[in-house]
Amino acid sequence: MPDTVTSPAGADVEAELLEIAKRALPAGGFGNVSHNVIVARGEGCRVWDVAGREYVDYLLGSGPMIVGHAHPEVLEVIHATANDGSTFFANNPHGIRLAAEIVDAMAAVEQVRYVSSGSEADMYAIRLMRAFKGRDKVLKFEGGYHGMSDYGLISTTPKRFANYPEGVADSAGIPKSVQQEMIVAPYNDLEAVEALIKEHKHELAGVIMEPFQRLIPPLPGFLEGVRALTEEHGLVLCFDEVVTGFRFAYGGAQAYYGVTPDICTMGKAIGGGFPLAAIGGKAEIMACFDKAAVGEDRYMHQVGTLSGNPVAAAAGLKTLEILKRPGGYKHMFDQGKKLMDGYAASLKRHGAPGQVVGDAPMFDVLFTEKKVIDYRSALGDPALTAKYNAGMRKRGILKSEGKHYMAHAHTDADIEATLRAFDETIAEL
Repeated sequence: MPDTVTSPAGADVEAELLEIAKRALPAGGFGNVSHNVIVARGEGCRVWDVAGREYVDYLLGSGPMIVGHAHPEVLEVIHATANDGSTFFANNPHGIRLAAEIVDAMAAVEQVRYVSSGSEADMYAIRLMRAFKGRDKVLKFEGGYHGMSDYGLISTTPKRFANYPEGVADSAGIPKSVQQEMIVAPYNDLEAVEALIKEHKHELAGVIMEPFQRLIPPLPGFLEGVRALTEEHGLVLCFDEVVTGFRFAYGGAQAYYGVTPDICTMGKAIGGGFPLAAIGGKAEIMACFDKAAVGEDRYMHQVGTLSGNPVAAAAGLKTLEILKRPGGYKHMFDQGKKLMDGYAASLKRHGAPGQVVGDAPMFDVLFTEKKVIDYRSALGDPALTAKYNAGMRKRGILKSEGKHYMAHAHTDADIEATLRAFDETIAEL
């Protein structure tokens, strides 16, 4: 199991930094994970905090470190590229080559436009659908996460259950008028989606969805059904592949499930650990970014200081090169399945009221006995979840509050340590 013992000097540094954080940062943190782990360095799928504790890492920077931390080949191209300059606000060779690689990899993508974060990518994708169709409303699924824009934060983690298709703002500061522009549907309910599309088809621009929503796999036929409905009614279908792109398969969830959207968003893996994301799709739709092609009225203005940053693009391109090598995806799926099966066996052995939900690249334990098919059925016992996460962290396993990200770099030793920690944690619960 990882070394969870702190050094006296490290403990002093940690205490000092926590005190500074409380003073200098709202709620004492960056707004990401809520626990007080201050990570100092990482290598492969292990990280060490400033106090010297070692963790097996399933947080992976919230997903981007799919080939592991400080991969020597990625570090080499980062150093070489940075030596030539950090950013230019102009086209660069690395960004152009990365765009071409994405076009080759993703079935939906004929052209790419860069941004710096998944939130930006989803925000611009929603705007792109509206610009292309000339309509204001977009359908999304309750519980689907599409970034931190006003439109993205409708019914992602609603504080109350509204009647579909009413949206609920997830944050203070979102105008009520924004809620009226998002049509909210239950995930995995094709009948409800069909009814909402038929009712609102003359004001809908399109549908945005995670093909694999947080931890919830699509039921058989669901993605195919949504694709058929959007085609029938002339709507744009956007897959949010910020998380699933290059994770479920080299061609993303659209390749894994065999369903091709009109546009998609990507992030995490394509930046190699640096801020880089993208919108990609059919050239006909992506033309809205080109004033010469569509004219003033349909032109969608978009710029970003660091969009297509050369260091990020070079790191992303090398990461994708590593991901394409034979055996990497099989290894990640095999390791993820070992954990899922081991967790399920431990839960059964201890009689714990939990279930393993997700798929090999991305999963977690939900403390509910309901069949999990949508946001509402996925809501488990928050007290048990908090104790489980704290128990895993205490035993040297770093993860988000609701997800394990698997990487190509997780070793057999990582898996064995994690299964021991999980069994001890469930026994303690």
